[in-house]
Amino acid sequence: MSMNLIALLYLVASVCFIQALKGLSHPTTSIRGNLFGMVGMTIAVLTTVGLIHQQAADLNVSFSEGLGYVLGALVVGGGAGAIMAKRVEMTKMPELVAFMHSMIGLAAVFIAVAVVAEPYAFQIVPKPADGSLPAIPVGNLLELSLGAAIGAITFSGSVIAFGKLSGKYKFRLFQGAPVVFQGQHMLNLVLGLALVALIGTFMATQRMDLFLALIVLSFILGVLIIIPIGGADMPVVVSMLNSYSGWAAAGIGFSLNNSMLIIAGSLVGSSGAILSYIMCKAMNRSFFNVILGGFGGDAAAATAGGAQQQRNVKSGSADDAAFILGNAESVIIVPGYGLAVARAQHAVKELAAKLTEKGVSVKYAIHPVAGRMPGHMNVLLAEAEVPYDQVHEMEDINAEFGQADVAIILGANDVVNPAAHVKGSPIYGMPILEAYKAKTVIVNKRSMASGYAGLDNELFYMDKTMMVFGDAKKVVEDMVKAVE
Repeated sequence: MSMNLIALLYLVASVCFIQALKGLSHPTTSIRGNLFGMVGMTIAVLTTVGLIHQQAADLNVSFSEGLGYVLGALVVGGGAGAIMAKRVEMTKMPELVAFMHSMIGLAAVFIAVAVVAEPYAFQIVPKPADGSLPAIPVGNLLELSLGAAIGAITFSGSVIAFGKLSGKYKFRLFQGAPVVFQGQHMLNLVLGLALVALIGTFMATQRMDLFLALIVLSFILGVLIIIPIGGADMPVVVSMLNSYSGWAAAGIGFSLNNSMLIIAGSLVGSSGAILSYIMCKAMNRSFFNVILGGFGGDAAAATAGGAQQQRNVKSGSADDAAFILGNAESVIIVPGYGLAVARAQHAVKELAAKLTEKGVSVKYAIHPVAGRMPGHMNVLLAEAEVPYDQVHEMEDINAEFGQADVAIILGANDVVNPAAHVKGSPIYGMPILEAYKAKTVIVNKRSMASGYAGLDNELFYMDKTMMVFGDAKKVVEDMVKAVE
């Protein structure tokens, strides 16, 4: 396979990846986007095998000897990915995404170490005849250092994010509450400056021990950046780690002179950064605080000060809620993480279908950060085959709450909390779904426990609000039976 053909195929794969991102921007085109992504990755993988064959010929080494390792890696990696994708529950999708990010980061670290150890094997420099370690160009050293550092931060940060998202580990760093301590930001700053110094010294000396030291320091930084972030901010963390993994791949791509890695990594890095910015706006967070890992402090403060008083609420049964819904003309459903935990999306679709048969207008309102990752609620509703034209984003649906007869909130909390409109509140300025404007509000929760922000929700205490306590799936199924 000629280098011209390889470059052309990489270009085709890149176009497929761009089309994949475009397709994934909307639910109606997401299937097509996934197909483009799969086709592009298939072309990229096969082309890379051809590239390895070409490089083996240039180095006058046997390609067949290494082919077994290449095919073995494809079988093991592809098989593991297929099994995990088939078995994963939709509620566990955020953990799977965090795991994938960690693997991308670790791969970048391993590749960087291999390149520094034997740069001639990657055709960065010619192999010295005397067997000594050849001098790597300064530009390549910088690219390798940045790729390895970002990859290591992505790996360890994603491991912490995985534990926080899972919520089933007793290890303190894996628990949803932020881990904060005195002088935390100063420590991060000192370690960050030390990392920059190590990179500069490594570029000047090309010593392998310094390179390994900067990788270890990056692993530590990845942990310290993520531990002060609470569960409420996990959607931003997931998208930011996605961005980090892309930049790590792009950095390694520059060193290997691999256009496919550069383009694909840049696409992932930039799209992840844009998504993170959108998430930050949706949560009224500072984008730069996210990058520096400092935005968990606010959540921690909110949680610490969020002691709640005992107050009376108006509660009812699933039958009561069904009666109200059955007599409404327009209903807006607000899904939250509680719906995901209960796996109630199919029951909700059935309830919406019954209401629609009775002539009730039913719409779904999606907050950008509802759930544990960007688009979590959209994915759940898509799995239940909820019609796309019934699902509306916050900007499009907020104006309709004032005319809605009923807003039914299923497992959501902070994203509908009117405290976001109160000056001095820890979540002041955070855009919310304005469900409190509906004529009647039905809220399903397991208990009166606060959301991740640790704040009481005034919506629950309004005269027009009825609380229906219990597991979302069981409650909604009872509503379905009771709707006449």
